[in-house]
Amino acid sequence: MNDIYQMMSTLRAVRRLRSDPIPDDVLDRVLQAAAWAPTGGNMQPWRVVVVRSAERKQALADVYRPAWYSYAKGYDARIEALPSEEAEKARRNRIAGDYLADHIQEAPVILMFVADPKMMAITDAKLDRISMVGGGSVYTAIQNAMLAARTEGLGCVLTTLHCLAEDEVKAALQIPEGWATLGMVPLGYPIGKGHGPISRQPASILAYDDVFGAVWR
Repeated sequence: MNDIYQMMSTLRAVRRLRSDPIPDDVLDRVLQAAAWAPTGGNMQPWRVVVVRSAERKQALADVYRPAWYSYAKGYDARIEALPSEEAEKARRNRIAGDYLADHIQEAPVILMFVADPKMMAITDAKLDRISMVGGGSVYTAIQNAMLAARTEGLGCVLTTLHCLAEDEVKAALQIPEGWATLGMVPLGYPIGKGHGPISRQPASILAYDDVFGAVWR
């Protein structure tokens, strides 16, 4: 069995996906992994639309493509400010992002995670800042699904750019009034290598000892 730490440390954003179909039993395992995720009050306020029809995948592509290219203008500006080595890596990511935007409809499956806010334990709703807690009852499921996809040899990537045209997405997938879209995950077998070692800041930087700012060992 694949080691969970190996799966987490090699879960790359894979944006180049083959159109080969994904067997139903593989999809079932990915979806079951999502269902095992913890949620506030064990309410499981999320659902996932498994988009496989060409018509609806194209509708999502028609939303995603302009959203990506609009977002990428700001991404290009940030690249120019990076050191040369980091800038080159960022440019490769930009090219991969362009590929996904131009070919997302060719992915055999697109998972659209949605949630009903009325079922969420949104304990920060009245704080004087942007509410964040509600998403914690959905993104756990998305991460579980992505780790399962990695284990199954599938490429995947999480994007939220579709939210820029959420009404169109909801119309295309017949998502009821009152439900929100939180994450879109294209799935497919990778073109080329796919997953591999990832680059992240270490726990020594991200973790603090007992109080904010105190260096972790």
